[in-house]
Amino acid sequence: QVQLVESGGGLVQAGGSLRLSCAASGRTFSTYRMGWFRQAPGKVREFVAAITWSGSDTAYADFVKGRFTISKDNAKNTGDLQMNSLKPEDTAVYYCAVRLDGSWDYWGQGTQVTVSS
Repeated sequence: QVQLVESGGGLVQAGGSLRLSCAASGRTFSTYRMGWFRQAPGKVREFVAAITWSGSDTAYADFVKGRFTISKDNAKNTGDLQMNSLKPEDTAVYYCAVRLDGSWDYWGQGTQVTVSS
């Protein structure tokens, strides 16, 4: 079992910024992908961003392109999601996830992000 712990969530006004962090433990990794997902009340969980082990390739949902930036530090087994120009519709619980092969196998407990109008 891999443990993932998110931090950095909170309350911010529209247009503001937050930086989410994800720390992985419980298992030694050599290569992995890290991603972020979110789920708002009454909505399905949706993909936000992902990054490859090397950090050279990233992917973003259309609704966050140009606003969010994903990064990771393999030596520290950590990852970050920098969120800028936040909108009220970004309000959700944000989850960190790790993918070793073809599926997102490990998930954190989530951190609440609330963006006020």
